Amino acid sequence: MQETVKKVLTGDFNRKKALMFLITALATILVWNLPIDSFGIEGLTVVQQRVIAIFVMAVMLWLTEAIPAWATSVVIIFVLLFFVSDSAFAVMQGSEGEYGKLLDYQGVMACFADPTIILFLGGFVLAIAATKSGLDVLMAKTLIAPFGKRSENVLLGFMLITGIFSMFISNTATAAMMLTFLTPVFKSLPANGKGRVALTMAIPIGANLGGMGTPIGTPPNAFAYKVLNDPAGLNLGIGFGEWMAIMAPMVIIMLFCAWFIIRKMFPFSQKTIELKIDGNISHNWRTIVVGATFFLTILLWVCGKQLGVNANTVAMLPIAVFAFTGVVTASDLKDIDWAVIWMVAGGFALGLAI
Repeated sequence: MQETVKKVLTGDFNRKKALMFLITALATILVWNLPIDSFGIEGLTVVQQRVIAIFVMAVMLWLTEAIPAWATSVVIIFVLLFFVSDSAFAVMQGSEGEYGKLLDYQGVMACFADPTIILFLGGFVLAIAATKSGLDVLMAKTLIAPFGKRSENVLLGFMLITGIFSMFISNTATAAMMLTFLTPVFKSLPANGKGRVALTMAIPIGANLGGMGTPIGTPPNAFAYKVLNDPAGLNLGIGFGEWMAIMAPMVIIMLFCAWFIIRKMFPFSQKTIELKIDGNISHNWRTIVVGATFFLTILLWVCGKQLGVNANTVAMLPIAVFAFTGVVTASDLKDIDWAVIWMVAGGFALGLAI
């Protein structure tokens, strides 16, 4: 942290990012203005060349992190609208048919309200409500209890619980929550032992593996889920439950494999661990509402296809219930990871353009 601050103060950090941004800009301008024949693609239009240039820009900005990932997505949408859409500057559109087919600007803007975005919002709202009501603490205490006090079993418990949570709550939020629960556990472990390393590693590994279990576990899943079910794409009609039926067993197997590897690499010197998960649990009607909504939402996500309701539609259930009952207020919406929403929307816009 001190090294980062030092870099910022001396200007090294900003200069590096500025250099990466300049290189990206030059590469984008170069691809944008290359002779069309140089691509070796028969029938390539001006609009298609511009989309290739925008793709190059997006990839380089995401890889170099010259600007934040969500900001890259905003830039993608801006450039598409102003330079490649049918609402772009007149000089960018050319005469009819001269530059090729322009993007529908409404389609680009609709990426902000793509059904998969609503799916993510539903997951974020569930996480906020669970934390606000203390349901996350109650679930953690209940789920960890069967694993007892044996150190290796506690490690397995944390991995499995983290994996399960991250299937329905953002894997990043799950990791942050579970690391908070681990803080009091560390106090009971030897400072020079490897047990602390094992437990710490269990959280991100469990969150990453568990995140693959459902379409809402992590942003890449949402991209895949959209493409698999897009009527204009593969149109496979894969439901939330079908995804879980394949991925959840695989996740469980990988979690057990990871547990075996971690406990071998970082063996515990202390055989037992005294667990104490601290946190406030609200005992009122709102907690009941959150618990019931949480259960019903997951049930409909798993079985909704048989009832004719898709996962994206189900995601509106917790949003509507928590808004109506006041469980989630306008100020709570600030806790939503809007950067992820913007990043996903930008990815959808780029995919639409390509």
